[in-house]
Amino acid sequence: MLQGFQNSVLTSLEFESFLGNLLVALVCGFVISIVYRIIYRGPHYSTSFVQAMVILSMITALVIMVIGNNLARAFGLVGAMSIIRFRTAVKDTQDIVFIFFSLAAGMAAGVGLKSFALLGTILIGGIFFGLNKFNYASSKKQEFLLQFHSSLVEGENTYLPLLQKYCKHNKLINVQAMGDDDYELSFQVLLKEKQMRTNLITDLNKIHNIKQIRLYYDDDQN
Repeated sequence: MLQGFQNSVLTSLEFESFLGNLLVALVCGFVISIVYRIIYRGPHYSTSFVQAMVILSMITALVIMVIGNNLARAFGLVGAMSIIRFRTAVKDTQDIVFIFFSLAAGMAAGVGLKSFALLGTILIGGIFFGLNKFNYASSKKQEFLLQFHSSLVEGENTYLPLLQKYCKHNKLINVQAMGDDDYELSFQVLLKEKQMRTNLITDLNKIHNIKQIRLYYDDDQN
């Protein structure tokens, strides 16, 4: 009878620990997903990916609790997981980082290091916010690809002064014949100021023998 009472107490303690670890993993997953939603800038935002990060932390915690210190369970789970084929391609490097972020938080919660899981999630999330706020690692150069159609003979004397006016330097990188006396010119240009791109396009558009003006740039520079 005493042994049964002890077993019931032990089971109760294990159940409380189980729920506590999963709850911490859930909180960490939510925090990670919120950070991801705020700082993500790419064109491939996925609602299912954000939701998966929350669940991934909990699943990782559950797997770690199931394995425990049992080596046989670890090998068994590795064999079971090897059957699953993951065919979804991760298109953004940052997505891979957040996947590992969720896994790490779930592992910390799964082994019972709740404070480590919560504190690590908050600190790493704060670093993500800081890097995003100060645009760390963003290019300081304002390089663009400028394309337009023009006559090489008549157009050169008209567009070159404008390129010299608005650009620190310009480099002709491609010339493609489009028809009779019509060529598509591609320039790599470094603007003196990012705001000058509108003025450059406006002034080029005023030249009668220049048409189909296109200026390509990275969205992260906006």
